[in-house]
Amino acid sequence: MKLLEDRIRKDGIVKPGNVLKVDSFLNHQIDIGLYQEMGREWKRLFEGTKITKILTIEASGIGLACITAQYFNVPVVFAKKSQSINLDGESYCTKIRSFTHQRVYDVIVSRKYLSPEDKILIIDDFLANGCALEGLIEIIHEAGAAVAGVGIAVEKGFQDGGRKIRSMGIRVESLAIVQSMDPATGEIVFADHSPADAAAEDPVH
Repeated sequence: MKLLEDRIRKDGIVKPGNVLKVDSFLNHQIDIGLYQEMGREWKRLFEGTKITKILTIEASGIGLACITAQYFNVPVVFAKKSQSINLDGESYCTKIRSFTHQRVYDVIVSRKYLSPEDKILIIDDFLANGCALEGLIEIIHEAGAAVAGVGIAVEKGFQDGGRKIRSMGIRVESLAIVQSMDPATGEIVFADHSPADAAAEDPVH
């Protein structure tokens, strides 16, 4: 998605340790107009796919999921990273290691909000090592529901998360895939197309 790539080039900050800061427009201060265009793009990409709910994880995925849900006209469920006194009844729970925060979270979703009939689109802002997605997919499978696909704003294509999730047979649509980035120069190089497209063109696959 050229609009997102251009914004990352303009306002994204590359830091040591494979960290890309986009908090001025994506996950701290939010550009709602950009979010709307991203939601429309996911709607276009998943057109014709049966989707009954969108699932994300707190906190930075919530805004993106809510804007996107308008185009699919479905509810948003977000996984909580801590037990809450108002989260009553039984819950699905898994552990997720955060690349950004370098810690392990207990992630919880009430059983009331996922059912075997659901076809779920996962939306999140970043895909790096894939741990968050693996946790959400585990919860969906535990509920007996189906993963309709995954929508990611920014995928770090040089890390193995995207490969791991796609190898599970799950469709991943990332709007910007960072091929490489250099903290010394600030240069960010994007992949020309998605890894799924590349695999389709490679006769080895």
